[in-house]
Amino acid sequence: MAKDLPEPKRRNRSLSVADALSGALDPVLKKRGFASRDLIAHWSVMAPKPYDTVAIPDKLTWPRGERSAEGATLLLRCIPGHALAISHEGGKIAAAVNRYFGFVLVDSVRLSAEPFTPGSAGRQQNTNQPSPSTVAKVGALVADIENEDLREALRLLGHALSNRSTEKGK
Repeated sequence: MAKDLPEPKRRNRSLSVADALSGALDPVLKKRGFASRDLIAHWSVMAPKPYDTVAIPDKLTWPRGERSAEGATLLLRCIPGHALAISHEGGKIAAAVNRYFGFVLVDSVRLSAEPFTPGSAGRQQNTNQPSPSTVAKVGALVADIENEDLREALRLLGHALSNRSTEKGK
C-alpha cells in the first residue's frame, strides 16, 4: 500500500528564486559553517576593495570545545596571484566583516586550498567580424527603419546571428 503524500502547500503569490531555493541551500551552507546566507550574499558589499572581486568566502570554522567563543576562522578562495596580499590583509578583511555584522564574527582569515575562478564576466567576447556580404545583406534589410537606435540594434543583432550560423556550420 503506497503512502499518501500530503498535498503540497500552495502559495497564492509569486516567489523569488532566492526564496524558492533557500530551503535547498541552507543545509549545504550549514555544513560549510555558515549560519545564514548573509556572508556569501553580501560579500561584495562588506569586503574591502579589491578583495570583493578577487576572493569569495568558502568556509567558516569555529573553535572546538568553546561554546561561547567569538571569532571564527574565515576561509577564502582567491584568484591565483592574490593569495599573498590576502594573507597579509587578513586582519583588514576580518575587521570589515565584523563591522558589517556589528559583532565579532571573524577572528582570522585564511586561504582555502581550492582556487576561486570568477564567473563569465571576464570571458573573451566573440570578435569575429561579419563578412562584407553579410554586412551588405543586413544593411539592406534594416535600411527602411526610421529610428536610428532601433536600426543600429537590429543591425548588430543581424551580425551576431550571422556569426552564430557560420560557427555552427564549421
